[in-house]
Formats: sequence, C-alpha cells, structure tokens
Amino acid sequence: MTAIEPGRLLQMRSAILNQNQALQRAAGHDGVGGAGAAAAPGESSFGKTLMDAVSAVNDQQSKASALSESYERGDTSDIVQVMVERQKASLGFEATLQVRNKLLSAYRDIMNMPV
Repeated sequence: MTAIEPGRLLQMRSAILNQNQALQRAAGHDGVGGAGAAAAPGESSFGKTLMDAVSAVNDQQSKASALSESYERGDTSDIVQVMVERQKASLGFEATLQVRNKLLSAYRDIMNMPV
C-alpha cells in the first residue's frame, strides 16, 4: 500500500465536499449540514428536535429554580415537590450531557475515518 500525499488528500477531500454540496443543492437543501434547512410541514429536522429537547431541559431547570426560591422565601412548604422537581431537572441535564457526549464521539469517529 502506498502513502497518499497530503496535497492529494486535500484535493480528494475538497472534491468530496463539493460533490456533497452539489447533492444537497439538488435535493433542495440550502446549507451544508442541513441544520439550518427548513423542514417541510409535518416533518421535523434533527436540529429542531435537538433544540426542542434543550429548551425542555431549560424550562425544567427554570421551574426547579423557581420552586427552590419559593421554598427559601417561605412561600411554599412542600419540600417533596421541590426535591422532585430538582431531581427531574438534574436527570434531564445529565441525559442532555450524555447525548452531547455521544454526538461528539460520533463526530470524532466520522472525522477520523480514512477517505
């Protein structure tokens, strides 16, 4: 097996990226990666689904913070509800971190694939 010259490797990479962009334009997508592409009605994109999930986690954390502050001020005395909401927020955040870690790992694996 012969070694590939770095210049030739960059040319091959550039050709692949150009072909990918041409295919995306032909398919009706505007940008590279498709994250900014508009989804058809009734169809959801990966980016929108991910943003919705992060938004839900953020809402849960805001709710837990508001309940904690309310308990600290003495407005509510239901410590069980406060702890349950804080635990829900914590679990949501941990799940989000795990998804992020898996996505980064998949990205690294794809970037390290030989061409």
